[in-house]
Amino acid sequence: MPATRKLRVHGFCGMETDYNPLELSSMSGFEESSELNGFEGTDVKDMRLEAEAVVNDVLFAVNNMFVSKNLRCADDVAYINVETKEGNRYCLELTEAGLRVVGYAFDQVDDHLQTPYHETVYSLLDMLSPAYREAFGNALLQRLEALKKDGQS
Repeated sequence: MPATRKLRVHGFCGMETDYNPLELSSMSGFEESSELNGFEGTDVKDMRLEAEAVVNDVLFAVNNMFVSKNLRCADDVAYINVETKEGNRYCLELTEAGLRVVGYAFDQVDDHLQTPYHETVYSLLDMLSPAYREAFGNALLQRLEALKKDGQS
């Protein structure tokens, strides 16, 4: 029996789901990344790729957000710079433990800062930015309205 691997898929509302690639092959529009080929039976995680996915999920609800090019990214850690709609800047650390604030400016890591980890970027931004919460809620309402409209046609 061939070895299988699981892929983590990020969704709109912060839902992360593990899928077997055989299940994914039946889903339209999904193509397996060539970067994953050759890693049979292992849970390979590149935090830079995870960080890019985080940024893409919530970019609509912040002023600016990008993976740091100045701080070291590795298999186990990546840094994300975010500016909230209120204009506050943060440097976030992404690890297996989750996301946490490590600095109050882009590309700044304060080793003495002891902030809690959040499982999702949604819970972290929800705590940091009331305007994020509003933008996320509005986007969710628009999506629900679109679904309702599609269901009526």
